[in-house]
Amino acid sequence: MKRAERLSAILDLLAESNQVEVEDIVEKLAVSPATARRDLDSLASQRLLTRTRGGATIETVAYDLPVRYNKDNQTEHKRAIAQAASELIPRGAVIGLCGGTTSTAIASVLSTRRDLMEPSNKPTLTVVTNAINIAAQLAVRPNIKIMVTGGIVNPRSYELVGPYTDIILQNVALDFAFVGVNGLDPEVGPTVSDEGEAAVNALVARRAFAAYVVADSSKIGVRSFATMNGYVFSNLITDSGITQEQISAFEERGTNVIVAPPVEVD
Repeated sequence: MKRAERLSAILDLLAESNQVEVEDIVEKLAVSPATARRDLDSLASQRLLTRTRGGATIETVAYDLPVRYNKDNQTEHKRAIAQAASELIPRGAVIGLCGGTTSTAIASVLSTRRDLMEPSNKPTLTVVTNAINIAAQLAVRPNIKIMVTGGIVNPRSYELVGPYTDIILQNVALDFAFVGVNGLDPEVGPTVSDEGEAAVNALVARRAFAAYVVADSSKIGVRSFATMNGYVFSNLITDSGITQEQISAFEERGTNVIVAPPVEVD
């Protein structure tokens, strides 16, 4: 296993229980104790964990592990949601993608669509995003035009937030917007953990002809800190884990629910 792969694997172990011991790394990654300690020291120098006697913890780190290091047990569901979202997007559309793992999955699906890769004198797709990881992911596709909003980077999610973001978004018109969330409740609506991200998400949604919350079924019934004021929540794309009772609760409040069929994940 290469060093970069080991470091990522250690952060995966850390994300599972908020702490990891040298012995765990030795056993699960088949490395020596000296290598495990050096890897922990390297991650500590990047402030991705805090070293303890015999291991490491994230309890005293001043920020959450970035989304690319979070253990994601919903990959299959998010891939299904991403595929369903992609099928709504015609060639030539202008779309908004907020940050988050589900939106990143949408970007992955779009980056492999054959019709978007065909030669063209004009963009086959225009993507407006406040997520720098999504912009970097799509920037290698020459047919896709990328617009990054500007703003201050949230290190937890790679999303740009703040007044500079708002200024840019006030001057764009989107065909579709896809908004990721941390929680989704039929009564409260979509919520996220950061108030700055909530404000940007709401504005992106309002700038679109049609806006969709994209959330795997584990987010349903969960309430996070910040609501998306000014945004009328009317479309949801989720996975087959949603129950009929939950679908009915959303539909009774005027929300159109799209249940993505399962897809295979490599």
